Amino acid sequence: MPMKYKIDILAALKDKGYNTNRLRQESLLSETAIQSIRHGKPIAWSNIEKVCALLECQPGDILIYGNSEDEQ
Repeated sequence: MPMKYKIDILAALKDKGYNTNRLRQESLLSETAIQSIRHGKPIAWSNIEKVCALLECQPGDILIYGNSEDEQ
């Protein structure tokens, strides 16, 4: 998968005071989005926007593009 997370998003959110219970209870991110992030799977752009807003960052701060061939 060429797009990957640069950082541990859930840990960064937790550092900002957003644990997974709070994310679910306040409908900030769905359970599906949380599980996708946890397993390094892609999420929708709308969720990336929410994560960037919560972390006060740009998409390039949390995502990286790289060929799997380059990772060897």
